[in-house]
Amino acid sequence: MDPEDAEELAAELHGKPVDVWDLLQIAAGTGLTAYVVWAGILMPGFRKVPLKLQVPYVPANANQVENVMSLLKGRSGKMVDLGSGDGRIVLEAYKQGFRPAVGYELNPWLLRLSSYRAWKAGCYGKVSYCRDDLWKVDLSDCKNVTVFLAPSVLQLLEKKLLVELPDEARVVAGRFPLPNWTPTSMAGEGLNRAWAYDIKTVRQSEQDRPEGSPV
Repeated sequence: MDPEDAEELAAELHGKPVDVWDLLQIAAGTGLTAYVVWAGILMPGFRKVPLKLQVPYVPANANQVENVMSLLKGRSGKMVDLGSGDGRIVLEAYKQGFRPAVGYELNPWLLRLSSYRAWKAGCYGKVSYCRDDLWKVDLSDCKNVTVFLAPSVLQLLEKKLLVELPDEARVVAGRFPLPNWTPTSMAGEGLNRAWAYDIKTVRQSEQDRPEGSPV
């Protein structure tokens, strides 16, 4: 069954336009549940991205958000979240004074959820959620970057960040550390841990690395 067919079936059963929550209710208790979750929530964002660059959506918990934001304490300027999911980190960054606060996310359902969360918090129109591929966005004017991404893509992300970010930028990774960079500081424990990396320090370390040493 094609994803569009699944949505048409749900619309017929309800007699009205459906959103993701309608689809889940229709599918509950049937063999369609797993398919609808994939087709309605995950697949729309993944269709445009090569398999090796795909990142599954796992929302950050309250402790993870708190630890990430603690590593940005005292900083200001533009903040971006790469693969912003349901938008909670962007929303918290705005509340803590970052301007602008921007999330990049390909999945349209998650973008709608992000907008709803912003509206509910009284921040609709004050934060930005963009349907853009994080691998293609220009980060040259970003001073604060957060990432909650899978380990499989982090080494490639390091290269993009080093090429594009200004020296004064700080990158904060949640759940998994960047594999080849030494963090400036850390917060939290276990899966709630976050790591902060200052780009100027990382660049200096890269320059000091002996030629031919493993990356």
